Amino acid sequence: MKAVILAGGKGTRGKPYTEYFPKAMSPINGKPLIDYVVRYLKSFSFIKEIIIISDFKGLGGQIKNYFGIQKNIVFVQDSQSGTGGDLLHIKEKLKDESEFLLWFVDNLCAVDIEKMKETFRDKNSSACIATRTKRKEETGFAVIKNGIIKEFKEKPIMELQLSECLGIYMLGSDIIKRIEKKGKQKEINLSFDILQQLSKEDKISAFDIENKEWIDAESPMVLERNEKTVKKIIKQMGL
Repeated sequence: MKAVILAGGKGTRGKPYTEYFPKAMSPINGKPLIDYVVRYLKSFSFIKEIIIISDFKGLGGQIKNYFGIQKNIVFVQDSQSGTGGDLLHIKEKLKDESEFLLWFVDNLCAVDIEKMKETFRDKNSSACIATRTKRKEETGFAVIKNGIIKEFKEKPIMELQLSECLGIYMLGSDIIKRIEKKGKQKEINLSFDILQQLSKEDKISAFDIENKEWIDAESPMVLERNEKTVKKIIKQMGL
């Protein structure tokens, strides 16, 4: 199986930091974010190759310089045609794959990819998305009765009414064929243009990460503010 890391994007939420380096290079204990993602993926024996997509002609060049020439890591220039367009752009590299992993680089989580693969296959899915139903809030909450605060709940773990989708997907080869049908579009958004329709066909399964932590690493500031959680995730990753 191959893993595709999407490390492009303009990183607008991470400004002003991302004006100087891509969010993939956000530092964590002296190493860039993408280093942890790559090492975690390599820890699964069935991941045979990692394809990193970024703007290597721009700030993404820092990623290529960091890794240098390594066995089983391939660098592909961002096609500037949306998430679906990027996958279409590398279809030749995926042509022998019945399934592949797609990981948005700003997702830091010790997802059990092996179990996720089992869910993908057991459900006969075209796609499987990592999800969560619990979230630790960053602010305080209160129990209120008749306009009176009875109790404070400091940064509680909340049960979500809707499952939250993370940026970690297992995708079948038929996804590429679906994207090809949209090939005339200038930009193809994987979620809106492809997965939305598949959900109506009951072809997308969910893999709940349960009690595993997850961080949307949109900027170094977020990583710093959630230092304890980041350390816990890295420990869960076995890194």
